[in-house]
Amino acid sequence: MNRLKVYFKKQRVLIDRELGKVLPKTNTRPQSLHRAIRYSVFSGGKRIRPILTIESCIVCGGKLRDVLKAACAVEMVHTSSLIHDDLPAMDDDDYRRGRPSCHKRFGEATAILAGDALLTQAFDCLAMSKRKNLLTEAIRELYKEIGSEGMIGGQEVDLRKRNTKKKSDLDFITEKKTAALFNASLKLGAVFADTSKKKKAAISGFGELLGKAFQLIDDSFDNDGYARLIGRKRSRELAFEYIEKAKQKLSPFGKKADRLKEIADFVVTRKRQ
Repeated sequence: MNRLKVYFKKQRVLIDRELGKVLPKTNTRPQSLHRAIRYSVFSGGKRIRPILTIESCIVCGGKLRDVLKAACAVEMVHTSSLIHDDLPAMDDDDYRRGRPSCHKRFGEATAILAGDALLTQAFDCLAMSKRKNLLTEAIRELYKEIGSEGMIGGQEVDLRKRNTKKKSDLDFITEKKTAALFNASLKLGAVFADTSKKKKAAISGFGELLGKAFQLIDDSFDNDGYARLIGRKRSRELAFEYIEKAKQKLSPFGKKADRLKEIADFVVTRKRQ
């Protein structure tokens, strides 16, 4: 097992343990809803986004205890988006990570509520942070990246422009639906490190390019989006170009950012889950 795999495993255990503490237990009413939430959260995800939140904070000079709740909030938002994305009215996917999606296992109504509950609990989890003086900035950053002008807005345009062949549409969808949450993940880490504006801007630039590269690789798996427009090969080539540009954004951090660069390389070389 290589060094990055060991690191991922250690961080996943840490994040999952914390999620297990903050999420409602399955024996708490309404049990069906809480079972759906835990089923979706603990479904074998790689936890890339919350790992990025933690690593961003460390790179910017912060401490794990200051950012762990924010990392959990990021994973709650991500899982909420996946639950809703799988619904028949959205992408209509019956399976997620090799098992029935939330709405297939628990019904559409419960799946909608599970996604809603996770999205709202994310802000409660964020509010549990020990760095209370940084909460206003953190809440605003998260809302900006996931609200109607961010991730949720990207999903709306994706639904309306599902078969688009316009690069401008694909750029908007990728920036908002995918890159925005990567950006939020990294910016939250920087916020809870209470770092400088210059370093926050560098982390944000890295996050945006990383998110775009992630989507390009996803498109190449499905021959969808950019891959349908420019071809799978060019889609993957462009992803690697974005990653190289993303790593350049980390120059203010020197060798402290080596692990973020390793994660970036993993994003474009990963296999389909």
